[in-house]
Amino acid sequence: MTSSLQSALAALAGSTIGGLTTLAVTWITQSKQLRGALVARDQAARNKLYKQFIEEASKLYGDAMVNSKVEIPTLVGVYALISRMRVMSSSEIVDRAEAALRTILDIYFAPNKTIAELRVEINGGNLDLLREFSTAAREELSQLKL
Repeated sequence: MTSSLQSALAALAGSTIGGLTTLAVTWITQSKQLRGALVARDQAARNKLYKQFIEEASKLYGDAMVNSKVEIPTLVGVYALISRMRVMSSSEIVDRAEAALRTILDIYFAPNKTIAELRVEINGGNLDLLREFSTAAREELSQLKL
């Protein structure tokens, strides 16, 4: 083999290795960026879903304490949010959301609260029906960042 042929093959091999290395690094970088974008999108969707659930369940909860008539459209809307959670979230999140909704329904069938009773419950810290749901949701969202 002549030295010019060896030089040409060495240059070709070096060029091929450099090109493959660049391709591999680019592929890995793009893969990580795509994964990060998908995680961010999933986190944003769950965050929005949990926010909607908390807002709607809070409205129902407040209504249940002072009324005995169930707001059916709002109730159906909250059930729809829980159904969406079944698709996107862990079973723990769904269980906590269902437990909160069952409690709200039980409150509708209990005697209405007076202002004095509400004050006692507020001062006692007993009105945070969605605390367990919120805590579980925060933990799940923080795990998505990993």
